[in-house]
Amino acid sequence: MKKFKRIRKLKDYRIHREGTEILLVALFLFLLVNVPLWYFCPSMTVLNSLVSFASFVLYLLMVNFFRSPKRIFPGEVDGVIVAPADGKVVVIEKVFEPDYFKDERIQISIFMSPTNVHANWYPVDGVVTCVRHQKGKFHKAWLPKASTENERSLVAIKMEDGREILVRQIAGAMARRIVTYATAGEECFIDQHLGFIKFGSRVDLYLPLDVDIKVQLDQKTVGNETIIANI
Repeated sequence: MKKFKRIRKLKDYRIHREGTEILLVALFLFLLVNVPLWYFCPSMTVLNSLVSFASFVLYLLMVNFFRSPKRIFPGEVDGVIVAPADGKVVVIEKVFEPDYFKDERIQISIFMSPTNVHANWYPVDGVVTCVRHQKGKFHKAWLPKASTENERSLVAIKMEDGREILVRQIAGAMARRIVTYATAGEECFIDQHLGFIKFGSRVDLYLPLDVDIKVQLDQKTVGNETIIANI
């Protein structure tokens, strides 16, 4: 596998491409509500101000949700598994993975609240060996049954040493759309986006049993920065 050229740059923030259309439509709708209010009912200043303030706050929350920080992993990528998402570690345990490996793996789950960045990154360098979308329910994302019953997208990645890890994007009670950019057979690299999940959800990692875990329960993670484990 050829090495990905990693150019270190300062962080900057932008709007994720998944949010561009939504934000433009929302801006149009907010203007459609507010402009006529001020034009046709100028005397209703209190009501108009409340509506305008609520619209402004809601729009800022939407912009915050779709922010997409440009991040470059600060260390060496060989032998590390990097957090695929911002959030909080809610599961670290040995489980039977039923969908792909069908054997025991270390599961590490990261829950993303609506205030977190919702872009997902590749946790390792490698080759994508499988991409599969599975329909399901929309339980609250922090519940254990969310991993196996919720709508989810599965991405398996083979590392340079031949071992595989699994990344599972999981929809939650609010998240109704999972976007996955991975394609089976393509090379993937740390620093690249794997996908995006809209409005609160979680990402599960299924790792080999002999990894050296570097995170703890309830620890906050930063996507593409926090080291989850060493191989």
